[in-house]
Amino acid sequence: MVKIQEIPLNQIQRPLPRQNDQKKVQELMKSIAEIGQQEPIEVLEVDGRYYGFSGCHRYEACQRLGKETILARVRKATPSVLKMHLA
Repeated sequence: MVKIQEIPLNQIQRPLPRQNDQKKVQELMKSIAEIGQQEPIEVLEVDGRYYGFSGCHRYEACQRLGKETILARVRKATPSVLKMHLA
């Protein structure tokens, strides 16, 4: 089951390092500041913990704007599903 909700940014772990395009982050920061976040990021919820693998630019933009939360599409998953994402 997938649900869309606001999640505290500091509760999302990002286990895979990414290099973000800073121009894209700046554009998203401007857009989010003006009209809000339009597209949720995707997170897995495993044993009550959140893991983000997509939406890296939106995540950084919200972080840099000082947002406390981010709109996320949350999918409950098992530890074995999490391991597949980390492989």
